[in-house]
Amino acid sequence: MKAQIKETLVKQQEYLNRQRDAIAYRMKKLAAKQADINKKTDVLKEKIKKKYQDMKRVLDEDLHITMTQLEMEAEATERVIEDHVERCYVLTQDIDHELSELSARLEKQQNYDKDSETEGRIADMLKQTDPELIHMDEFKNEQLFSLTINLLLFIRSQVPVTKKLFQSCFPWFRFNTDATDVVLNPNSAHPKLIISPGGDSVTYTETWQEVPENVSRFDTTLNAVSLNGFGEGRHYWEVQVAGKTYWELGVTYPSIPRKGREELSWLGRGTDSWCVEFFNGSYNAWHRGVSHALTHVEGRGFTRIGVFSSSPGGLVCFLGADTMTPLYCFCAGTFTDKLLQAVCPGHDNEGTNWKPLQLCDASRSGPTL
Repeated sequence: MKAQIKETLVKQQEYLNRQRDAIAYRMKKLAAKQADINKKTDVLKEKIKKKYQDMKRVLDEDLHITMTQLEMEAEATERVIEDHVERCYVLTQDIDHELSELSARLEKQQNYDKDSETEGRIADMLKQTDPELIHMDEFKNEQLFSLTINLLLFIRSQVPVTKKLFQSCFPWFRFNTDATDVVLNPNSAHPKLIISPGGDSVTYTETWQEVPENVSRFDTTLNAVSLNGFGEGRHYWEVQVAGKTYWELGVTYPSIPRKGREELSWLGRGTDSWCVEFFNGSYNAWHRGVSHALTHVEGRGFTRIGVFSSSPGGLVCFLGADTMTPLYCFCAGTFTDKLLQAVCPGHDNEGTNWKPLQLCDASRSGPTL
């Protein structure tokens, strides 16, 4: 019996040692993965930074060329004017000399032969040095200024580059494609939420709606989720939050609890949902019941919030879509189920939060610069 017990204990000890070694190896692999990701991220950041530096250098060089051209044109005009001034000065000296001679003759009452040459020089000089004959090329200058405006408008149309990435680089980012069409499921909405007929907005009401009970409906938390989810690819959508003082936005697995007073049914409180919450000027990001205060945007009000998810990267990112200001990013590694878009318009918040959450066409929005 003792030998059997000893054998059992030794086997368990060997098993645990093997598992400990396996876990230690896993930790080593995870550390290597983190180092690899950090290295790749640093390389990408350096490449992008260099391109921005190149752009700045190109713009600085172009500014120098433009300013030099304008300065040379101004210098050429200045030389002409200085030459005219010099010629006028020489002529005034000659006139002064002739005036002195006239004064002397006048005192002696001597005759004076009129110098027609001087009169001719004066007439020619006044004609040749007329300031109205010196012009700036106003049309050319207006065209130059117009080109700089067009360049600025073009640059503004291309930034933030994350906006262009979400809207253009991947065709499935387009809000109105089948892949990312966000339509809220009325059968999931809490009875105090009103879903618009098109499924593109949700509004809180104090009145408990007469709605059919079903397993999909949230009965405690003021949540609603999308009708269709997505399992692969990259997806981006925006929600209008202007005028609201309380809201929550994010994504969730279909398995999020819907019934009872469990806190896990709140967005971001369990392992199956991720969200950003806004309440009275403060932002917090939630997952697994852990709150991350977003102090870098404390007190800022955004008209729209953008949500980006990447299945290849296991990412869920939130942005202030007005200016594409990053709010927070979660990394799930690999999503284990399809994702549903999730919204919570919040309660009335003492009469300050009656406006709806409106799902927007992200392809038509533009950042405010």
